[in-house]
Amino acid sequence: MEQLNGRTALVTGGSRGIGRAVALRLAAEGALVAVHYGGNDAAAARTVAEIAESGGRAFAVRARFGETGAVDRLFEGLTTGLADHGADGLDILVNNAGIHSATPIGQLTEEEFERLLAINVSTPVFVIQRALPLLRDGGRIVNMGSAATRIANPLQIGYTVTKAALAALSPSLANELGRRGITVNTVEPGVVLTDMIAHYATVPEAVAGLESITALGRIGEPEDVADVVGFLAGPQGRWVTGQTIDVSGGTYLGPIAAG
Repeated sequence: MEQLNGRTALVTGGSRGIGRAVALRLAAEGALVAVHYGGNDAAAARTVAEIAESGGRAFAVRARFGETGAVDRLFEGLTTGLADHGADGLDILVNNAGIHSATPIGQLTEEEFERLLAINVSTPVFVIQRALPLLRDGGRIVNMGSAATRIANPLQIGYTVTKAALAALSPSLANELGRRGITVNTVEPGVVLTDMIAHYATVPEAVAGLESITALGRIGEPEDVADVVGFLAGPQGRWVTGQTIDVSGGTYLGPIAAG
């Protein structure tokens, strides 16, 4: 059943990985999806084409986050794209775009940390700010965090700080927007099979190690996360707000019994 017919959605970082899976899921539910991307024209075109081939509606919007004026370009493209498809207003915002870091504290530079903050924290905040006048009552905001905020990993310290900051945004924003029926939640994936970990996925020992610390015994797929976002974006998610939802398959919950 297409539960999002007549709705519009913006998915940042929507051309690849988890963002792509989210865009496909929302489009399959009937939403018109704006697929934001930073620079990979081919990946964005493939995602939009796949949505169209499945009977959905989508358009691509290019804006490289971290560059001056990127949020302005995003919303210029969004409003133009919506108008081209006979739509106005926004119902669903998924802040998925972000960058990773694998630098320990002793090697983390100010420049790298400032870039992490700019793309992973400042950009989502100002995307939300710009989206609010477009966001209709009953809308949905989903921010993409990370299970790294509860799993200590010295190599992800800068990345973890930024994802923790993003998660902290949801409760206060949910409280502010609740009277309009707008929900705000954070989804925190664990290890997911995307381009980010492609090099690990080719090493059997690395895969086995990751599987061994996950209660469900496997690495996540982008669709595992997209399904949760789809729930939060749909009518069934109407009574969930201000929450952080772990979508890691139970990574690092504690010792796993043999057997």
